[in-house]
Amino acid sequence: MTEKFSIGDVDVLIEGTGQETIVMIHGWPDTYRIWDAQVAALKDTYRCVRFTLPGYATDKPRKYYDLEDILKTIDAVVSQVGAGKPVTLLIHDWGSFFGYQYYMRNKSKVSKIISIDIGDAGSPDHVLSSKAKAFMFAYQIWLAAAWKIGGSIGDKMTRKMAKALNAPGDPASITSSMTYSYYWKWSHTLTGRPLGNLPIDITCPLLFVYGKNKPGMFHSQHWEHKVAAIPGNKVVAFDTRHWVMTEQPEAFNQLAIDWLENHQPEKI
Repeated sequence: MTEKFSIGDVDVLIEGTGQETIVMIHGWPDTYRIWDAQVAALKDTYRCVRFTLPGYATDKPRKYYDLEDILKTIDAVVSQVGAGKPVTLLIHDWGSFFGYQYYMRNKSKVSKIISIDIGDAGSPDHVLSSKAKAFMFAYQIWLAAAWKIGGSIGDKMTRKMAKALNAPGDPASITSSMTYSYYWKWSHTLTGRPLGNLPIDITCPLLFVYGKNKPGMFHSQHWEHKVAAIPGNKVVAFDTRHWVMTEQPEAFNQLAIDWLENHQPEKI
C-alpha cells in the first residue's frame, strides 16, 4: 500500500512498514522512480519515503530553486514522515549534495546515510586531472545553458546530455526544468558569489558507494580513506558508472540491507 501526500509542488510517497524510515533523494535527471528496485527490496522492513525533486516532474511548474529552497523541502518531508525520530538518508548525485547539506544543518534529524557516487566533490582535497576537469565543466555548463535557454531547445539539450551520460531515466521525463541546480552552481561560481554550502563532516554512520567506471570521481581519495577509517562506516567501489543502484541493483540492495541490519539501534 502506498501513502501519498503533497508539500507545495512536491508529491511524497510512503511505502512499506517498519520502525525506521528511509528518505530517498535522487539527482539529475531522475525522478522518484529511480528508487523502484530499492523500495521493492527494502519495504518489507523499512518505511520508504521518496519524492521527485522540486521542478523535476513534468506535471509541475518550471521554477528556479536554490540550495535553501531544496533544504526547506527536504526538512518539510523529514519533519512530516519522521514523527520526531531521526531518519536514514539514501541519496545519489544532486540528492547526495543536498542530503549532505541538510545533514550538516540538521544532524539530530538524521541517524544514518547511504550515499551513492558523490562525496566531497569540490573540496580542496578533490583534485581532478585536466581531462576530468574539462569533462565535468563541459557537461555541467551545457546543462546550465539548457536551463537558461529553456523551451524545446533546452529540453533537447538536456535529453542529449542525458543520453550521452547513459542516464537510465525515461527520455520523456527529462526536461530542462531539471537543470536549475547546474545554473545555480555556475552562475554563482563564474561571478564569484558563494554557494553557501558547508564543508561536509559526517559523524553519523555512513555507507558510501561509488562506481569506478567514470571519467572522474566525485570524491577525493583522502575523503574516501577518512570515511572508511571510521568504525561503523563502509566504502564500497562497484564496477559501474554513476548510477550504481540501477546498474547493479541486486548487489547494491544486498549491501544496503546488510549494512542497515548491522546498524539497527540496538546494535549500535
